[in-house]
Amino acid sequence: MRKGLILIGGMAVAAWMISALPADAADAAAGKAKYQQFCAACHGLTGKGDGPAAGSLNPKPRDHTDKAYMKTLSDEQLFKITKLGGPAVGKAPTMPPWGGALQDADIRNVIAYIRSLAK
Repeated sequence: MRKGLILIGGMAVAAWMISALPADAADAAAGKAKYQQFCAACHGLTGKGDGPAAGSLNPKPRDHTDKAYMKTLSDEQLFKITKLGGPAVGKAPTMPPWGGALQDADIRNVIAYIRSLAK
């Protein structure tokens, strides 16, 4: 029984460590694919907030190429916004939660890609 608890505890720590990885340890190329699948409809293929659905949204989607604004957000803030949605973190009510569709590693990859847009 004790070995089972240690194994479960070790697995929980490993899962936490993976979800806590900074975006710079993530795969921006994999993030681009997920971004195009889940984010581009609103944020646009190049991240300027000009996707096909953007015209009907109020407020407009955030421009991920805006270096000054993007520097104000930590990777953890971006993670929470993406996973939980805008309303959960005091952001736009039109930003949906993607935690049900994306794994934590996928979200970290998306953040790495978003960071590459604002360089």
